[in-house]
Formats: sequence, structure tokens, C-alpha cells
Amino acid sequence: MEKRVFSKSFTQQDAIPEAGIARAIELMQTGRLHRYNLAEGDINDVSQLEIEYAKWQEVDYCIACTSGGYAIQLGLRVCGVKPGDKILANAYTLAPVPGAIQNVGGVPVLVDIDENYHIDMADLEAKAAATGARYLLLSHMRGHIADMDQITDICRRYDICLIEDCAHTMGAKWRGKRSGNFGKVAAFSTQTYKHMNSGEGGFLVTNDAEMAARAVVSSGSYMLYGRHGARPADDVFDAVRLYAPNYSGRMDHVRAAMLRAQLPQIDDNLARWNRLYDRLHQHVLEMQGTVIPRRKQEEFYVGSSIQFRAESLSRAVIPDFVSACHARGVELKWFGDETPKAFTSRYDSWKYLGDMPELPNTLHILDKTLDMRVPLTFDIEDCDLICDIIAEELTRFSSFEAAS
Repeated sequence: MEKRVFSKSFTQQDAIPEAGIARAIELMQTGRLHRYNLAEGDINDVSQLEIEYAKWQEVDYCIACTSGGYAIQLGLRVCGVKPGDKILANAYTLAPVPGAIQNVGGVPVLVDIDENYHIDMADLEAKAAATGARYLLLSHMRGHIADMDQITDICRRYDICLIEDCAHTMGAKWRGKRSGNFGKVAAFSTQTYKHMNSGEGGFLVTNDAEMAARAVVSSGSYMLYGRHGARPADDVFDAVRLYAPNYSGRMDHVRAAMLRAQLPQIDDNLARWNRLYDRLHQHVLEMQGTVIPRRKQEEFYVGSSIQFRAESLSRAVIPDFVSACHARGVELKWFGDETPKAFTSRYDSWKYLGDMPELPNTLHILDKTLDMRVPLTFDIEDCDLICDIIAEELTRFSSFEAAS
């Protein structure tokens, strides 16, 4: 019998809404793309986006940036990180996170993860006590939100400043509180594969007026901070404007226009993602030979990707299993590969960080962890076919290994 093949692309996103396309074209026709290049009566798209996003995120201040990675760097800097400062961070993340730590001259203290892809609380507390680190860069990796009650309690007891990387949790919540609203600052991404798409882009959000003022100046406002929307009062800027360096990471009007058109749709899109994710999750949960974390009741997640472990396979055959699925149109990425591939990499491949201590549980969990994007261009029937293909190939490879 001929094997079924999945034919849709795992990298195809929804189109930008027509209003966003029209506004972007209008802006390009004016030639005024820089966020501070405004004629009399012009709409300041970037500032309007900052106001609208701050309202949606339920925070006081928002700074639109060139990327989520830049927003993380900016967040670390405005929180006071200096070269040589130790920064706690979960070891399961993507390369822009350790890159941001390296960029600001921080010293990473990587923390193990648990079987649910969350930062390990016992290891976090032990390393907080042993190192005296005063910063935690918490990556809500792949949308898995750890117990934020425990996180904030540890940060309070050890006087640790919490910086949240919410690249994968825009719209997610813990006990009804939005991801990104637990720490001093939070960074979001609007890169193509995130929850809003401007190609590249991001936000830094905070409720701290001084940090917000520093972030505005350091994002590259020169002395044009008055053209920002969701910003502190002028007297806050008077105290910081001559002391905050300019790192030039501003968003432009074209990207802001695309994002402004998407923001009113985001809640509907989050619900669409979760319908797809829940269907995939249920299928994988029922597969023989897989392990997939159950989501905590306190967590409202956003399922724009899915992760599971192929426990019935040996590590040696996982590359062949991934290739077999790919041949049938299903794109899985393997986080356990010793060699970085595409966006996946293990912490021990970030050689620029220097020698890292071995984190046995992280290596064990990632050893058989597979990752799959869930674009909104898929539907429920696509999810069924994808999981049928994965299950068939998993059974085939498991049977082969058992026989040999």
C-alpha cells in the first residue's frame, strides 16, 4: 500500500491582513519609514503600536524593537547587568538567549530543566544560593510556562531580578496573569514564526518608569523620546537621558503597520492555535512509545509548536526516523543532536560561553526531544494526517529495533 504524504508547508504563515498591507504601501510611498521621521499630521505607527500593545499586554510601558533578541539584550541592560555579572538561565532555550547574555558581558549560570521542559526549581534554588547571581533570564521555551508562583518566590527570597523571555508565550497566562507581567521586564518577538509576524521585530515591556525611560533612550531615540506613545513622563527622562547609551534597535513604521493590523486578531488566532495543538497533543498522548507533558491547569498556553519525546527509539535511529517523516512531508526537528541544525541547538554547542558544567537532566530530556511547528495554515484534518504519519513511522522504527 502506498504511504500517505503530507503536502502542506510547515513554514507557510497566514497572510498579513489587507489593512496592514495597504498601510505599509502607503508608508513606502511617503518614504518616511524611520519611526521619528514624521511630517505634520502624520500618524506615528510605531508609537500607536506601542500604546495598543501595552494596553493589550496590560502593562504601562512598551518599546518596539528590531527583534526579540535585541529586546532581551535591552532588558538585561536596563535592569542593570554589567560585564561579569552572573545571570541564571534555563539551559533549554534557543541561541538568541545565550547570545544576549554574551552581548551584555554577562556570565551565564545555566540551570537544568525538568521532564516537562520547565526550569528545574531545585537546581534553580541551589544555584541561586551558591552563585549569588542577582538576575534570572527565564525563557518560556516553546511556550512551556513553569510554576510562576515558585519562580517569583525564589526571586524574592534571593533578591533576584527576573527578566522574562516571552518569544513563545505572547498571550499565554499563569493563573490568569499574562506571561511577561511577572518580572521587571519582558521581551517578546514578532519574528515570522511567532504569534504576530513582521519578519523581524519585538517588544520590551515593563511597569517600571525609569527602566522604560532608559530603554527608550537606549533603543535609539536620541532626544526624540517625546514621540513615543507608551512612555513615562518627561521628568523621568530628565534623570536618565544623558546616562543611557544609544544601542540603535528601533522598529520602523512599515513593520509597525503590519503588526497593528494583526493585533486585533491575536486572541482569535491564539484560540485557533490551541485547537490545532490540542488535537495534536491528544494524538501524541495516545501513541505508543512517546512521552508528552500534560499541561498544568494553572497555565493558559499558546500551542504554536509541539514537543514530545520518542522514548521507544534509540538515540542512534532518531536521525533516520526524522528523515523518514520528512520524506512523507512531516518536518520534525531534533533537539538532542550534538551538532546544531537549523534553529535547534543544545547548550553544549554554544562554545562562545566557555566551558559549561554538564547538566545531566537537560541532556537526558533533550536526547529524544522532537519539535514541530504548528502554523495556522493547518487545519484539524492536517493534524490527524500528520500524527498518523508520525505514528506509522514510529511503529516501523520501533519494530525494526525490537527485531534487531
